[in-house]
Amino acid sequence: MSDITQDGPMLAADGTPLKKSLARALRRQKIRALMLIAPLLIFVLVTFIAPIADMLFRSVENQIVRDTLPRTVVALKDWNPDGEEIPGEAVFQALNLDFQIAAEEKNHTKLGSRLNYESPGISSVFRSTGRGADKIGKDAEKTFTGIDPRWKDPAIWAGIFASPEAETALPRSARAYEAFAKSVRAEGKKEVAKAKLWPVVFSALLDDLTLAQPDAAAVAALPAPGPELVNAALAAGLQPIDAKQAFLEINDGWSKLDLWQTISAYSPPYTAGYFLNAADFEQTSHGIEARPPSERIYLKLFWRTLWMSMTITACCILLGYPVAWLLANLRASTANVLMILVLLPFWTSLLVRTSAWKVLLQQQGVINDLLVWMGLVSDGNRLVMINNQFGTIIAMTHILLPFMILPLYSVMKTVPPSYVRAAKSLGATPWTAFWRVYFPQSIPGIGAGSILCFILAIGYYITPELVGGTEGVFISRYIAYHISTSLNWGLAAALGTILLAAVLLLYYVYDKIVGIDNVKLG
Repeated sequence: MSDITQDGPMLAADGTPLKKSLARALRRQKIRALMLIAPLLIFVLVTFIAPIADMLFRSVENQIVRDTLPRTVVALKDWNPDGEEIPGEAVFQALNLDFQIAAEEKNHTKLGSRLNYESPGISSVFRSTGRGADKIGKDAEKTFTGIDPRWKDPAIWAGIFASPEAETALPRSARAYEAFAKSVRAEGKKEVAKAKLWPVVFSALLDDLTLAQPDAAAVAALPAPGPELVNAALAAGLQPIDAKQAFLEINDGWSKLDLWQTISAYSPPYTAGYFLNAADFEQTSHGIEARPPSERIYLKLFWRTLWMSMTITACCILLGYPVAWLLANLRASTANVLMILVLLPFWTSLLVRTSAWKVLLQQQGVINDLLVWMGLVSDGNRLVMINNQFGTIIAMTHILLPFMILPLYSVMKTVPPSYVRAAKSLGATPWTAFWRVYFPQSIPGIGAGSILCFILAIGYYITPELVGGTEGVFISRYIAYHISTSLNWGLAAALGTILLAAVLLLYYVYDKIVGIDNVKLG
């Protein structure tokens, strides 16, 4: 036989190198598999990953201070928040323009609400200042229109600030007018050249002409009648606005040092303040400090939520295990009837089941009446089983019990009965046969049911709210409160993030102790 030799790479049937052909086929197979799972992947990204990412971002996002008071934030960098004096005139001059623009855009109340989370009382200062700040601009408007009535014509302003030289000649006015023009365009009701001017543009113009000497060349390059109007105003001997005095007259809250310390502390675009509040701390000018004892509620609620969720899970194991064992070892016809009873709560509204427990557990309820009738308790010493932790544990154990029974049943159904019989035939007692042979094989069901019950319990809201009172509510109650009532979404996001981190940590510990691979659903 002659040796068969081949020069070069092996070729496929179509003449392409075999290695390249196999790589192409494998790539097509991966793309086809990706296309098959793409709908589910997109659904998970949109409904699960994206909301979690948004929650994580909201828990640290704090751009509202910088976006609403940009000039003030820059001016505050030169102020010492640890001192004993409030900021000087330069900061109030910046605040004057920022606040008037924010009031026109209706953003001052949002900023006041944000800062009010950190220092109660700021919101009222911002609201009252918003009602009075435009007077500063109107006084400036009267000054300029008294010099030349043409200053009141929006078309002249539009012509002046259409020129690129306006940014150099009148920088503050240009930025104020830009905000005004942007707002008018967003509304879409009028042309910018015909819309009524904001009073703040006159405040900005007065600052440009009094706080700094305008560039003469840039003023001369403005479109007519800009140079004439500006030079006439300069010749009138204008006086700068005493912004500090004006704001203190509007509301004396601006004279308080803690207000300015709060603005300074929360001026960065990102903050740890929400997480500090969620852990019962606060960020002050002196650093991170614990809140007063009367205001520390969140850590207590976190511990209560974790402890009660574990207790409820343990109660579900104790009550669910015998029921699941009974269902797995009865005849199929009998087990099916009992399984319907287990599933029956799923066909009843959660609100109805919780309300039923309120009727059963209250002091004048069915259970207390039965205990009094049996003579176990006196009528004057009825048991308090509602609006406390006991009521929450009882009601939630009843609600979550099916979630423990079903995984246990599905696992127990796979355990061959012959194993226990073999253990007994070898001399083991019924208890030894159960504990050494049957129970270890049911642990995967316990693990699956425990994770399911614990995760559901830790995020429950309706049942603890209705039967828990002040002692049996979970942290989810305050997360819902900050989302729907106080609108402090940042704090709600921080609380949710901490709760998620706690669950993941417990999940990790469970994996190390039990092993997540041992969790089965049958």
